[in-house]
Amino acid sequence: MTVDARPAPTTFYREIDRNRRRSWLLVAAVAAVLAALGGAIGQASGFGWGGVVFALVVATGMSVGTYFAGDALVMATSGAREIERAAPPDRYRQLMNVVEEMRLAGGLPPPRVWVINDSAPNAFATGRDPKHASVAVTTGLLDKLDREELQGVIGHEMSHIGNLDIRFTLLVGVLVGSIALLADWFLRFTFWGGGRRSSNDRGGGGGAGALLFFVALALAIVAPIIGRLVQAAVSRSRESLADATAVELTRNPVGLARALRVISDDREVLEVANRATQHLYIVNPIKSFEERAKSLWDTHPPIGERIRALEAIAGRMGQSEERRP
Repeated sequence: MTVDARPAPTTFYREIDRNRRRSWLLVAAVAAVLAALGGAIGQASGFGWGGVVFALVVATGMSVGTYFAGDALVMATSGAREIERAAPPDRYRQLMNVVEEMRLAGGLPPPRVWVINDSAPNAFATGRDPKHASVAVTTGLLDKLDREELQGVIGHEMSHIGNLDIRFTLLVGVLVGSIALLADWFLRFTFWGGGRRSSNDRGGGGGAGALLFFVALALAIVAPIIGRLVQAAVSRSRESLADATAVELTRNPVGLARALRVISDDREVLEVANRATQHLYIVNPIKSFEERAKSLWDTHPPIGERIRALEAIAGRMGQSEERRP
């Protein structure tokens, strides 16, 4: 009897499947919180499901504006300058070649390419779909990464585009926004006495009506916090998914692992980054007080955790990290 000593199939496919399942489970969790909150508020206030529908309509309307105009706003606030694909300056020729390599590997349309004049190395992707996508990198990234590391970063950003992460996070944003709108409305409704009147009218001041009202009130306070926590967890899951998908495009987990280490170890401050855009970047540009800590509010997995996952994949692929000189 012979034993098959061949290594297990490359694990980036498993990582991709695992992170996709986790993302959809998190979306289901947000939807369940919204349904529970909407049902409790509807019964406690006497408005039924009308309030939930109204909150969804308002949150969707706000998100549609972000969906179509959000990328232009992000580029404007970041001070990004678009690079002409037909005749790029010599300094950006390698960048354009790498973008072309990665988009062909992913079977994606050519994205618009932007450069941010900042010495801090970082990058992000945005856009509502692969046909309307943009990739932005800082000049610091181009100066401080070699070609393999740049491939890893661009592969990560093209993965965000191919995985429809902008659309996915928009869905989560609509659900979380609806939870916040419903909770805020019910708390204001309760403050002005509407909740107490509704409870008394429906149940004659009975214990069941009072219990339902207090359940709705508790959910209105807790649900937005849960929604934000799940939203951060979705963001972390999509970052891990993009790391794994980048390996599928580059077949080189070592390059991305090295790039993440260079970016995270760099002490330069990305001046154009802010709290509204930090989740877009490949590495959170806003340094935390304790970078080794893992917070439930973080939009990115810890860098060490991401690098270890890539190194584990590299080991199974028979690769090893070569240190820079």
